[in-house]
Amino acid sequence: MDLLSYVLTAFVFVVSIAYLYLRSRHNYWRDRCFPYTRQKPHLLYGHMEQFQSKHASYINEELYWEFKNRGEPIGGMSMFFLPGLIVADPELVKSILVKDFSVFHDRGVFNDAKADPLSAHLFALEGHEWRVLRQKLTPTFTSGRMKQMFGTIQQVAGEFLKYMNEHCHREIEMKDVLARFTTDVIGTCAFGIECNTLKNPDSDFRKYGNKVFEQDTLLMLKFMFATTFKGLAKRIGMKLTDEGVERFFLQVVRETVEYREMNNVQRNDFMNLLLQIKNTGSLDGGDVPIKGAAGLTMNELAAQVFVFFLAGFETSSTTMNFCLYELAKNPDIQDRLREEIERAVEENGGEVTYDMVMNVQYLDNVINETLRKYPPIESLSRVPMRDYTVPGTKHVIPKDTFIQIPVYALHRDPEFYPEPDQFNPDRFLPEEVKKRHPYVFLPFGEGPRICIGLRFGVMQAKIGLITLLRNFRFTPSSQTPAKIVFDPKSFILSPSTGNYLKVDKI
Repeated sequence: MDLLSYVLTAFVFVVSIAYLYLRSRHNYWRDRCFPYTRQKPHLLYGHMEQFQSKHASYINEELYWEFKNRGEPIGGMSMFFLPGLIVADPELVKSILVKDFSVFHDRGVFNDAKADPLSAHLFALEGHEWRVLRQKLTPTFTSGRMKQMFGTIQQVAGEFLKYMNEHCHREIEMKDVLARFTTDVIGTCAFGIECNTLKNPDSDFRKYGNKVFEQDTLLMLKFMFATTFKGLAKRIGMKLTDEGVERFFLQVVRETVEYREMNNVQRNDFMNLLLQIKNTGSLDGGDVPIKGAAGLTMNELAAQVFVFFLAGFETSSTTMNFCLYELAKNPDIQDRLREEIERAVEENGGEVTYDMVMNVQYLDNVINETLRKYPPIESLSRVPMRDYTVPGTKHVIPKDTFIQIPVYALHRDPEFYPEPDQFNPDRFLPEEVKKRHPYVFLPFGEGPRICIGLRFGVMQAKIGLITLLRNFRFTPSSQTPAKIVFDPKSFILSPSTGNYLKVDKI
């Protein structure tokens, strides 16, 4: 009995300490007299209690409106047991992303090159490591480099067109088909490998690519733990990357690099550019090497190819998917866009070239309006490297606090976008853009940490849309949802159901 009493006492003690710790985390902002949400937090999940049934974009939008309606530029909440902040003022967004970037240069995303090599990519790295790598990689995304890859993407678009010709005149689930197209594009451009997922939808690239974007309670808790206790997480070798995903991508990269270097293979793709940086520290063609910077290790190269692949296939495919959904629902906009594309092709001598694709103004407007309604990343994260006083207030943001800029909520705010649920590409006419605050449209982020691959992503989406719209007409089917609902199991904005559209050849 005595032993049982000791065990029970110890158990009650541990549970009590855990309870008091979690309560103290949820009272973090109140104890500091900082504005905080009036929603009651769940003991374990905080204000993310509904994350398994409700996408984070909706949760953060509710918090955004609570603070905005109270006149607060920023407010506190609990992300599980991690005290976090939601920004509700575009001027503060500007300060965080640009004016005071020296304070907010890190995203607060856990990475560990030793224990979790694929996590040490450009999106997650911090401080000096990020700066050096960004300098090395920036030349790989110039318009000149994109122009070199244009022909490669067109070849994949040609295979895409063949697939669509074989399957049109019926309902097609476009979400999956578009993801297979962009997987083939980025597989070719990042790895130099023909993935053939249009013909083989069960390819390993699709399988492991999809796995990365799946989220569950255990992964979220591991992420929160690693974010809160970075030092401890590194000491115990915590991994956030799935073992199977890591094994597959490291092996593919290693085999590709070895084959190219042994056979002196030269291609117009990212892998070729990264190999130059790996071996020399810079690119050919007049790029100046970074003083004191070495090339890339095999693991560093693999991590960059990994994140290029993930960012390239999923965000572009969902953007095209949402765009086709809106065009099917708005046939007048679809017809106008098709006419603008055909006019541009005709004025270009009947050829689809890089310069033509990148200069169809109405296509830009349509894609921007799609990105407004459906930004792939619903919020941007930053952490300050020191205590920071919110401009115009006495509120002090403590060092290393996880801050979220709710992109989805800003894009749906009727103060900036009247009738936000309406799909209206004319919002992005130059005269309309000038009327808005410049920091209420953030699909790629902004400032020095703006998405490095935005040119590639936009080019890929434009080629895909031009290929489809010149050849097919899209209309709603009996299975097309009246309203898009986002999948809570996906990190990015993704529809919870397939996007079934009727496709007719023109």
